[in-house]
Amino acid sequence: MTIHRKADLEPFTIEKTVNSEEEVRPGDREHYSNPEDETHRTLSSRHIQLIGIGGSIGTAIFVQIGAALTHGGPGSLFVAFTFWSTVVLAINNSLAEMVTWMPISSPFIRYADHFVDSALGFIAAINFFVNMGINVPFEITAFNLTLHFWTDRIPIVAVIFFVLLCYLLLNIFAVKLYGEAEFWLALGKVILAVGLIFFTFVVMVGRNPLHDAFGFRNWDPSRVQPDLLHKGAPFAEYVKKGSQGRFIGFLNCLVQAAFTLVGPEFISMTAGEAANPRTVLPRTFKHTYGRLLIFFVIGSLCVGILIPYNDPNLLSAATNPQPGAGSSPYVIAMHNLRVTVLPHIVNASVLLSIFSAGNNFMYSASRVLLGMALEGKLGALSERFSRCTSHGAPIWCVAATSLFGLLALLGVSNTSAVVLQWFADLITVSYTFNYFCIAISYLRFYYALKAQNISRDTLPYKGPWQPYCGLYALTLCSIMLVIQAYSVFMTGKWDVPTVIFVYALIVGLPLLFIGWKLRKSSKLRKLEDISFFAQERAKVDEYEENSMLNSIGRRKGWMLKVVDWVLGT
Repeated sequence: MTIHRKADLEPFTIEKTVNSEEEVRPGDREHYSNPEDETHRTLSSRHIQLIGIGGSIGTAIFVQIGAALTHGGPGSLFVAFTFWSTVVLAINNSLAEMVTWMPISSPFIRYADHFVDSALGFIAAINFFVNMGINVPFEITAFNLTLHFWTDRIPIVAVIFFVLLCYLLLNIFAVKLYGEAEFWLALGKVILAVGLIFFTFVVMVGRNPLHDAFGFRNWDPSRVQPDLLHKGAPFAEYVKKGSQGRFIGFLNCLVQAAFTLVGPEFISMTAGEAANPRTVLPRTFKHTYGRLLIFFVIGSLCVGILIPYNDPNLLSAATNPQPGAGSSPYVIAMHNLRVTVLPHIVNASVLLSIFSAGNNFMYSASRVLLGMALEGKLGALSERFSRCTSHGAPIWCVAATSLFGLLALLGVSNTSAVVLQWFADLITVSYTFNYFCIAISYLRFYYALKAQNISRDTLPYKGPWQPYCGLYALTLCSIMLVIQAYSVFMTGKWDVPTVIFVYALIVGLPLLFIGWKLRKSSKLRKLEDISFFAQERAKVDEYEENSMLNSIGRRKGWMLKVVDWVLGT
């Protein structure tokens, strides 16, 4: 292995060579002829912290959460988000343990290959690539819809190509440029989320133009005026009456939570480009606990406090979405309370939030393609798609991912709100299946360590409550996949496009799995033969020993020092 450096203050570029003395296990031999990883470790702790936030906070928590509130009421919404956050934490504990020890490019995609079966690795990669790829046009469509809060004179085609061009420039020219842009964009999301929580507290105690100290009024069934279709706060009935209706309302909120609550996978996707990963990544994963509590659990509570679940404006926005943040329960509450100016500030912040999320998805999708190329799963194209620019950006992967953005053109012939819902249906199934694969990979990793007498105490990070977190996540994700398949028929108002987008992956991924098994004759890897990326770990070990020299003499400005202190980096 040879380590090159251009200058004292520039990041290392690591060139991989195969050392015959390195550990070789049967499960690794098929990978030695694969392309080299040419990415650079240029993402600092603050970059990764905010990338994790940037990927997890999008339009869903600010805007689309309102539709779920109308289905289940404030109680169901809060319980559903709190419950699903435990699944995400279980995934976080599992992923953190693997990624901090084996910080490689496109990690959990390659873990599924090495720890379980190459067929699972293949469909995990396809699933996550489609997930991230579809999120790009989802955010572009949302960006266009958000602009309509102010004006609808800008042609949708112009918006699509402008946003795509910005994503390409940020992702191709330098990973560090992407990280820096995402840092400041995601910081804006944090300010918005915290600001809305503060706004909720201020207005609920009476500091609003109406001087109405409404507190938890919207949770009190005796004080929320019911209608014929929506009644039963805080656990509202939906479609059906009684307990069955409340259960259906809760399931709708749970499906929304599965779409909204994400994060650990975005942190893991930076592993191959993280500076000092064994130090930075454990801290970043630990901060997921606070992030879920503040942004999602407390955020879902705030929405139920601010506005009744059967508010006429909210119900109208759920069936006929308003431009921009006009469908946001926060903005509707501001209008109800006669609060001016703030709706425009929220819309501007949501616009930046959407742009940041799309930028993050472009990055993640391109790294999935890179991971597939490094594993040789793109066939003859693997060599080409593994090529990076001199700055370490996988240019062909980024270019291929950008083609997904053109799906936003569907909004030209259909309403943007309808297209957003189609994408959301596909993405929700994909997120759940992705967590399903991570849980399986971790359990195999856990038992492989045991079979080979490797103590988990020797790892850089030891996840708590294992293997129970892995088993818990696997069980709940399996159940959620069934719920999402059934959700199409819950209301009796399904249509062909909705069924197609929900079932595309539910049906397609098993078929791809079977096809790979038949073509490649792949088998479940034996626990005794599983290796743990010995060569890649050796690279990281050597890099971290030498990177200590790079840190000498580096200085930060006072502003970045303050931000690092706030983030705990």
